[in-house]
Amino acid sequence: MTEDGPICVYGAPQADLVEVPAGAVQASPLTPGAAALEDMAPASLSGAVMLAPPGTIERRYALALALRALKPEARLTVLAPKDKGGSRLGKELEAFGCTVQETGRRHHRICETRRPAAPSGLDEAIAAGQPRIVPELGLWSQPGVFSWDRPDPGSLLLLSTLPPMAGRGADLGCGAGLLARAVLESPKVTALDLVDLDRRAVEAARRNLDDPRAAFHWADARSEPDLKDLDFVVMNPPFHDGGAEDKSLGQAFIRRGRQVLRKGGVLWLVANRHLPYEGVLTPLFARVALKAEAGGFKVYEARA
Repeated sequence: MTEDGPICVYGAPQADLVEVPAGAVQASPLTPGAAALEDMAPASLSGAVMLAPPGTIERRYALALALRALKPEARLTVLAPKDKGGSRLGKELEAFGCTVQETGRRHHRICETRRPAAPSGLDEAIAAGQPRIVPELGLWSQPGVFSWDRPDPGSLLLLSTLPPMAGRGADLGCGAGLLARAVLESPKVTALDLVDLDRRAVEAARRNLDDPRAAFHWADARSEPDLKDLDFVVMNPPFHDGGAEDKSLGQAFIRRGRQVLRKGGVLWLVANRHLPYEGVLTPLFARVALKAEAGGFKVYEARA
């Protein structure tokens, strides 16, 4: 916070690339509990530092929201890896009417600018990145959410294999609620906790599932919320972190799934065929069965 207003940080920019002022308000939808850029009043911020998202629509949406929230002439620092949108950052900011100073360091592009008095194109970029009903999903979704504009083929394989669930369960990494919607079709399901690291996914899932059995959690599913003695868990776990493949993510989801299940409870998991999850499943579960394999994906049923 400065005398002129708060400073915002979006994401986790590397400290050796840019300086984030002490006390900056976090505004990334991937940080549980963070503020939302969408809710920040126009011309209320005295500065912003942003690790720009990789998706074009999502990135322009976040840039436009930041520019809308900044005071005129307030400083905006934006960076991104060159192969994840960084090479386009300068031109995208210039399209909003910004004058940009651009440098490169450690495979990143770093852009410094100030909020112009009258930015152009903000409304259009914000409208393009807002939540909407996606016909291909039949669900509310938003650019930036996992598989936001089409059903993920792995999830579709899991849905085609999944038997009716019963009792209390959880969808870890729920996204917009594609799996949860199918799970809740079973009248024998008494409660379902939906957990996702992405605020936008949780908000979409909440809109998509008007069901008193569903509870929604903006949290890191690897550690939160406090769940135990569940009858079932379903998941299509992530295996990318910041755009880079990270097999340990899915492995952590599997360990968490076992942790929250009761003895005899069941985990249903879909994963890309190449991911080495068998080595984690086998020692944790009493019985592991490969139930389906197609299109580069595999579905497991694991009984605790």
